[in-house]
Amino acid sequence: MTVAAPRRVTFSRNHTLSLSRTCSSVCKYCAFATRKFHLHTKDEVLAILDEAVKRRAKELLILTGEEPDSHPEVAATLKEWGFTDFVDYVVWAGERALERGLLPHTNLGAVTKEQLARLRTVTASQGVMLESISERLMETVHAGSPSKHPQRRLATLRAAGELKIPFTTGILVGIGETKQERFDSLAALAEVQAEFGHLQEIILQNFVPHERYYGRDVGAIADEAAREYWRTGIGDHRPSLGLPAWANPISIADMVELVEETRRLMPDIGIQIPPNLADWWPELVAAGATDLGGLSANGDHISPEHPFPSPTQVRAQLKPQGVALSERLCVYGQYIDETWIDPAVLDAITVKYWTFIPRGTSGRSEAPFVIDRGLVAPALEKARDGVQLSEEELTALFVERDPVAVEEIRVAADELRRELAGDTVSFVVNRNLNLSNVCTVGCAFCGFGQSKRSPDAYDVSEEEFEARVRDAVDYGATELCIQSGIHPDWTLDDYLRWLRLAKEFGLRHGRDLHLHAYSPMEIAHMADISGLPLHELFPLLREAGLGSTPGTAAEVLVDGMRQRISPNKLPVQRWVDVIQASHRAGLKSTSTVMFGHIEEPWELAQHMRLIRRVQEETGGITEFVPLSFIPFQTRLGRTHGVEEITIEDNLKHTAVFRLALGRSIRNVQASWVKMGLQGATEALRWGVNDLGGTLMEENISRLAGAAHGTILHPHQLARAAHDAGRPAAERTTTYGTIEHYPIGELPLEPGADHEYVGGALPTAVAVA
Repeated sequence: MTVAAPRRVTFSRNHTLSLSRTCSSVCKYCAFATRKFHLHTKDEVLAILDEAVKRRAKELLILTGEEPDSHPEVAATLKEWGFTDFVDYVVWAGERALERGLLPHTNLGAVTKEQLARLRTVTASQGVMLESISERLMETVHAGSPSKHPQRRLATLRAAGELKIPFTTGILVGIGETKQERFDSLAALAEVQAEFGHLQEIILQNFVPHERYYGRDVGAIADEAAREYWRTGIGDHRPSLGLPAWANPISIADMVELVEETRRLMPDIGIQIPPNLADWWPELVAAGATDLGGLSANGDHISPEHPFPSPTQVRAQLKPQGVALSERLCVYGQYIDETWIDPAVLDAITVKYWTFIPRGTSGRSEAPFVIDRGLVAPALEKARDGVQLSEEELTALFVERDPVAVEEIRVAADELRRELAGDTVSFVVNRNLNLSNVCTVGCAFCGFGQSKRSPDAYDVSEEEFEARVRDAVDYGATELCIQSGIHPDWTLDDYLRWLRLAKEFGLRHGRDLHLHAYSPMEIAHMADISGLPLHELFPLLREAGLGSTPGTAAEVLVDGMRQRISPNKLPVQRWVDVIQASHRAGLKSTSTVMFGHIEEPWELAQHMRLIRRVQEETGGITEFVPLSFIPFQTRLGRTHGVEEITIEDNLKHTAVFRLALGRSIRNVQASWVKMGLQGATEALRWGVNDLGGTLMEENISRLAGAAHGTILHPHQLARAAHDAGRPAAERTTTYGTIEHYPIGELPLEPGADHEYVGGALPTAVAVA
């Protein structure tokens, strides 16, 4: 079975506390455990926790030997410190971690159900490695280690399931097991998962030989190796040791096979591979592995001379594969609720890490009013008549998840679309053109903008600009959409010059292109650097060739929301001022929303009511474009745990957007770049009447990690409309009709005996 590589790989930003290395087991492969007394003092624990905070860790990984308080000196020391047993001490450490905003994840080995329950009060997740289901290994590598008996490990796993504890487990390969025993181990874990559903990830760990560390501090060794590797990027710290007689070599083929078998048995589970124990981890990502564990800044205490690569180093290696690296918490998102997490721990997550909580029915923070689902039915009746909905009513629609109610939302939106826009699906033949990606704003949701000194920064030359304009004309484009970053060196004259050049180059190559250019952020910047008020600026832009204004840079028009995702972006009122000034200058604009990140449903309601108010005051908005957030290559996605919105939630939101606008804005567009053409086609049933443009190039969504391409040809957009049972039409930027395409007729495809030229004859071919 071949599984496509994931679009994102996760890791937990953790810090390791090896609370006690004293261990009752004598596993042959272990360099961590000691039979001697080892126990961190309370002062040492607090110092380690403070260091974890300093290193920006979110997870505290608490490791210990098996049953450390079976050692008389450990037990006596704990009693002297006022603890009843070792678990009591771990609970104390967990409490201190939570006080500092660290989420504890414990791995204490095979513990009892009662001990798991006590740990649950201070942990976000727990874990124990099954290692192997093979009882035969109890006579070899696990001889003298009763806590490593597979049935005892499985008992711990099942007890955790009964207690509803999010759990991590896995297998250790290369310790003398057979291939069949590996598969049997995974099958045993799949059986436990089927019963309880609490296993969030499976670790597939290959054995590597270790030195012995008698009398040495493995934590100090691991920390030193990690610091050196993260500082220099030179990670050749791994000792070159031969395999013991009882071990067996593991190949990349063996590991790929295990990744595939895990995915087959447990298709929805995370698959973790250690990136520090072999150089093959990128190949395992390509095979379907989804997680790299905790890239601990203080190293791997189990394999101390094998430092984890830093997140920066991992991203550099994943980039050629087109895979994003994103942070997660030690507890996976689907388990972050009161069913799985103790209230005290859930409170810590809600306060400090709320963006990692998956989008739910009522947001991830407290609503400013009681969310009443009883408002849905009467709100739909009002929306059908185009009546403006209240913030409370819109919020109820946004959070509704009952399939019957969601279908009623869809039907109402589709009815309103048919009344306002008819059945024809429109599209524009256009080209996007980003003049520069140099930007000073630094939005957390953006993968496009670069600092001026970035090696990825670019500025388009006049020669390149003309070539792209010529390509647009040759392709049949009627519109050029021009937007860029906020460039620190550009003056107003630069912005005017690009407009004039676009007009000049278009006419030189045979077409008077409509210039849909400059976001409200760019226009506000022009006003700032020139000192001109907006009512004086827009006539200059219009004289230079500006035809209409994109309603981008809106994101969510709530200032508190904007401060969270882009504190340097123009405030809400400034956005409104720019759009309304555009309308007063005789220019049309579009309008947008960016949703599916960390916004709350009531904030979307406020946004939609504001868009409607702007339209009712000035009437210049031609369309509304919902833009779902693409998280993969953005800071917001990498460090805040934001997942891509599901297509189901995307469609529901689209329908609510249509209902929120009522009869104020006729056209609602689906972004095929964000949703994919299949999703955009389905959106035609959810209140959408426009499929946007051909684009030709698209950088903003692509660089954020969108995977739906950068160009669609007119015949593809028309066919999508026909697939939905609707006729199509090529339009102008301001929704004048250029050419109709009834079902059965499509625009000519480029590249055969002709090139497509929008609006020129012949423009259509009959299709069966």
